[in-house]
Amino acid sequence: MRTAWGVRGEKGRNMAEYVGRGLHGQIVEKVGTRIVQGRLRVGETLDMTSLIDELGISQTVLREAVKVLTAKGLVDARQKRGTFVRPREDWNLLDADVIRWQFAADTPELVLRDLAELRLVVEPAAARLAAERRTEEDLTALEAALARMGETSGDPAEAAEADLAWHRALLRATHNELLQRMDVFIGPALAERDRLVHSAEADDPVPAHEPVLRAVRDADPSAAEEAMRALLARADADLARTADPSRTRTGAEADDDDRTGRDSGHGTEPEDREAP
Repeated sequence: MRTAWGVRGEKGRNMAEYVGRGLHGQIVEKVGTRIVQGRLRVGETLDMTSLIDELGISQTVLREAVKVLTAKGLVDARQKRGTFVRPREDWNLLDADVIRWQFAADTPELVLRDLAELRLVVEPAAARLAAERRTEEDLTALEAALARMGETSGDPAEAAEADLAWHRALLRATHNELLQRMDVFIGPALAERDRLVHSAEADDPVPAHEPVLRAVRDADPSAAEEAMRALLARADADLARTADPSRTRTGAEADDDDRTGRDSGHGTEPEDREAP
């Protein structure tokens, strides 16, 4: 299901998101974006009267929006001082909206860097656990998401949605509740990153994901972890080409991908390629 900004997963996901939820949500969006973008600076006291006049809203609506922003760690209130912007270290940087607002700021590359490092810590280990614990239901979900990737026909939104579904299915296949909940913050950042990549010309994502699925299907934890590391390296290369369209995939990068597939025993040579 699509939300006003991206992809909504199963019931209960993205509860912190307020986009598209009427006037209240619009005010959260406007003020939150200004804070994260630095247009309302750290320590600055919000001029509530000016905001009410500018946005054409009631004091009640603004007060409710401020409660949401307070829960996200962006603002606080003190007697005699009023409502002010809190230091960045107090922000809930794992909040879905805060992640998305950072992509709208001038330095989304910092969020992408943090995301890449987080994924490198989490997803290879998740792939290893998935290979050890996956069920037939998990395999079906992974195969269905992979099949959707091959059917997107160049539609960036559909490609991003399919990619996100695959990575969420992999986290579920770990059968570790804490890892599964990591998609609450990995999901929004990955969705934004995917929209950047898939809006540009990127390589077919299916061959990069297929070795991970094969290793998980074959219950080979080491191969699954190695294949996921190769997938993340490929994702970094795709993002780098998006930032610099003049870059092309080098022969060394292609050789490395081929070598990873051969060494793991889960390559993607045409004659061995299985339908997901």
